[in-house]
Amino acid sequence: MHGFLSVLLATTGMFVAAPVTAAAATVADGFATGTTGGVAGPTVTVTTSADLARYAGANTPYTIMVSGRISAGGMITVVANKSILGVGPAAEIAGGGLQLGTTTRPGNNVIIRNIKFTNAGDDSISVTNGAHHVWIDHNEFGPGYDGSLDIKRKSTQVTVSWNVFRGTDKTMLLGHSDNYRDDIGYLRVSYHHNWFDGSNQRHPRVRFGEPVHVYNNYYDNVGEYGVASTENAGVVVEGNYFENVAHPCHSASGYAESNPGRLVQRANVFVNSGVCEAGGSVAEPSGYYSYQLDPASSVPSLVTAGAGVGRI
Repeated sequence: MHGFLSVLLATTGMFVAAPVTAAAATVADGFATGTTGGVAGPTVTVTTSADLARYAGANTPYTIMVSGRISAGGMITVVANKSILGVGPAAEIAGGGLQLGTTTRPGNNVIIRNIKFTNAGDDSISVTNGAHHVWIDHNEFGPGYDGSLDIKRKSTQVTVSWNVFRGTDKTMLLGHSDNYRDDIGYLRVSYHHNWFDGSNQRHPRVRFGEPVHVYNNYYDNVGEYGVASTENAGVVVEGNYFENVAHPCHSASGYAESNPGRLVQRANVFVNSGVCEAGGSVAEPSGYYSYQLDPASSVPSLVTAGAGVGRI
């Protein structure tokens, strides 16, 4: 499989494409660049929610290997310097979810990979309370009670990559609420190579954050809408493939009770889909990190072959 490495030419402001080989990343990219998780600590294997909570909440680094299906009764707190990694394709957290950080214990420098989340009683993953440097990669999310992956309350420097969201409703919220203006200056997130498979809305729904980078995702039979930029957020939507999506993007007209946001769209493909509403200028993600941009036409094959559990 081949993509294209987008190289920014400082003298012209243009991108030039060079072929690269697509493969699962071994280190965090995008806004989460530099995230190392629990690499500085020991590795442990857990099979129960009690053990998962014990190590995830410890004040020292751990690499936590999740083996088999863990039934969780609620949200498990994850604090700083943790890697939570599924063993093989069968690792699952059912009935509960992971909350990165509390008001007194930050959830910074966290990696979550290769885990299936099902039937969450609240959120599947909540990145909150000022968490930063978080990499969420190659997971699979099924329907839950609330959001699948929410990022809020002054959290930032997050990358969400190569995940599958299958049949989810409130898929990805970015920004706590219209009134929580403390999020201004935070919420810098990269979303790339995710597969939204029959999901409904919030892919993501953004308030205040800038830049938010949404690229090379596959929107496949999405229900209500793809991306919403509101409350003066700045979102770059590029190189995505929208198939059977009536409303790929909301922005200049606002959405629901939220005021308008800014959105730049480029190099996307729309198949049996509506118009991606765009308007305003947005800070360029390339000013923060370099990234690979695959042609939008190759996104369905790349993403369906590479996203989700068992692919790393």
